[in-house]
Amino acid sequence: MPLIVATANVNGIRAAARRGMQAWIDTRRPDVLLLQEVRAPDAVVHDLLDGWHVAHVESEAKGRAGVLVASRLPLGAVRTGLAPYGPGGPEPVTDTGRWVEADVALPDGGVLTAVSTYLHSGSTKPGEEHTMVAKYAYLEKVTARLAELAAAPTPSVVAGDLNIAHHNADIKNWKGNVKSAGFLPEERAYVTRWLDELGWADLGRQHAGDGPGPYTWWSWRGKAFDNDAGWRIDYQLANPALAPACRKIEVDRAPTYAERWSDHAPVVATYEL
Repeated sequence: MPLIVATANVNGIRAAARRGMQAWIDTRRPDVLLLQEVRAPDAVVHDLLDGWHVAHVESEAKGRAGVLVASRLPLGAVRTGLAPYGPGGPEPVTDTGRWVEADVALPDGGVLTAVSTYLHSGSTKPGEEHTMVAKYAYLEKVTARLAELAAAPTPSVVAGDLNIAHHNADIKNWKGNVKSAGFLPEERAYVTRWLDELGWADLGRQHAGDGPGPYTWWSWRGKAFDNDAGWRIDYQLANPALAPACRKIEVDRAPTYAERWSDHAPVVATYEL
């Protein structure tokens, strides 16, 4: 049987639920659901995802970040945060709700390691340069963990809002954003390293061709959505043990602005394991 894995930045799970997230879940019927910017306490999450096996990490800053893995299949070991992968430095020592991984028990007795991550957005505005320092410090930790997962024989998917558009094809107005956070050469180089050196596969780009797009995020403001002036910053990355099992990947862009339940679109992959 195919395994359907979906990732989405919900921009607040309570708001997404009010706007129609559950109807999308009922239609798509994912086996594994990876959510970011959950921004809700544990009790609310379990109430909204009743019947799922859930591994959820809140941000200690209330109303911020938060990531989860929800699965229709049983979950084994759960690991949170990336504290073991580098010094605190400018990145807070406390868990900021940006990384959770869970071992999903597959029907054949195997395991899929599923990671939901929400990386820093950062800012290049004057006086906000420290946000980029924190982002690069966290990217170093992510790289260290990705190196381990890439080398492991267990299939792994790392999915979520990476807040980095990798290539020109991943952002509509790339010429106007060459100095913007999320499209800086230093940020993009991390993704290149993950793919070219560590062996991860960017399934969205592999299965969509050269682009442009398909984009996964559009501002709520103005006509960005109607004009498809978006960014592709939501990914499913597969390690070498998983990538060959991906049969297709789709971006569930809402039919109209009014039907959006987040400013991000879900990215849905079908695997045969």
